[in-house]
Amino acid sequence: MKTPRFLLPAATAGVLALTLSACGGGGGGGTTGGGGTDAEANLDSRGPITYVQGKDNSNVVRPLIEKWNAAHPDEKVTFKEQTDQADQQHDDLVQNFQAKNADYDVASVDVVWTAEFAAKGWLQPLKDKMAVETEGMLEPTVEAGSYKGTLYAAPVSSDGGILYYRKDLVPEAPKTWAEMMEMCSIAKANNIGCYSGQFKQYEGLTVNASEAINSAGGSVLDDEGKPNLNTPEAEEGLNNLVEAFKNGNIPAEAITYQEEESRRAFQEGKLLFLRNWPYVYNLATTEGSSQVKDVLGMAALPGADGPGASSLGGHSAAISVYSDHKATALDFVKFLIEEEQQKFFATQGSLAPVFGALYEDQELVAKLPYLPVLKTSIENAVPRPVTPFYPAVTQAIQENAYAALKGEKPAKDALSDMQKSIETAGAGS
Repeated sequence: MKTPRFLLPAATAGVLALTLSACGGGGGGGTTGGGGTDAEANLDSRGPITYVQGKDNSNVVRPLIEKWNAAHPDEKVTFKEQTDQADQQHDDLVQNFQAKNADYDVASVDVVWTAEFAAKGWLQPLKDKMAVETEGMLEPTVEAGSYKGTLYAAPVSSDGGILYYRKDLVPEAPKTWAEMMEMCSIAKANNIGCYSGQFKQYEGLTVNASEAINSAGGSVLDDEGKPNLNTPEAEEGLNNLVEAFKNGNIPAEAITYQEEESRRAFQEGKLLFLRNWPYVYNLATTEGSSQVKDVLGMAALPGADGPGASSLGGHSAAISVYSDHKATALDFVKFLIEEEQQKFFATQGSLAPVFGALYEDQELVAKLPYLPVLKTSIENAVPRPVTPFYPAVTQAIQENAYAALKGEKPAKDALSDMQKSIETAGAGS
């Protein structure tokens, strides 16, 4: 569950996405030759379809498609495998949706692409006869698949940030940011760094900065989708990171860390605390070089007065409005979220389930002991800004948060500049 596979498009996709936003349609799709809308076409049609997803590194997609095809010889699914780069996956979908390519029937959609794609009218609304049952799903996963109150993408896998810590040095995990900062004296006494996340200027910084702001009670966008960064809560959140860099509680070299650099630093015994994704668990407990395999602790991210607000990760399955066989596409989407498939995703690919009950399944927890902690993380998770203008929003967050962490501007000024950049991008319109 390494983040580059699950995170959203990089800022380099911003110009393309913003240009397309200007010419996109509404949430119902464009008109067809018969005078209806694309979303109203082919609802009862069955036949072969294509499923589009990023590189199947864990070999979870092919076995499931083989299983489906064996049971549906007249409605076979072909797997269109994309690269393992999120921005390239995003751009491939944009180009094919824009071209109204009927061969991209069902697509794996990253949690922050939903708003962009739905706003342009490319995704089939999953309502009425195309509805998907979401009862029992973790609420943040359903929210991530929705746009303006309508479900457009069925949650398939989720993800949430986790705090890893050294149980030999810290008997009990900190529950708040202030408690964790106090424990940095333990790191200093043992001549190691205290805390790190991912602070290089890339999508991971958007994740970490958003988590800091949300965990302090702030938000990047308000409930109406308008930037909301000039608040005391947002300033407190970003300042938590700024001050930790300034006083050394976050090591200076962490300004260059992505997921893997921070993981290796923690596994090499150079950090007391690490914020990262669940994929770290398997590597930290099985790699021969890991110095923390026998002392690895896991907890929810710390917040202001309890669990913090992780940024939500994961993928959903969306049906293209241009699909010729939507009845088959809908059945395939439902197949992907059945309990049997959800368990397979978890055990074979370490993908977090979307149904709350599976986090208490004894068989699963025995294999993946981090599930109860991950459930807490996801239940408290906040999606990154839900907006059709996401590529420009993440660029604004990255650039200004990075400048603040490097001491080039105060947190308050960085947030003010962030706000102006997002307003200019049109995210508040």
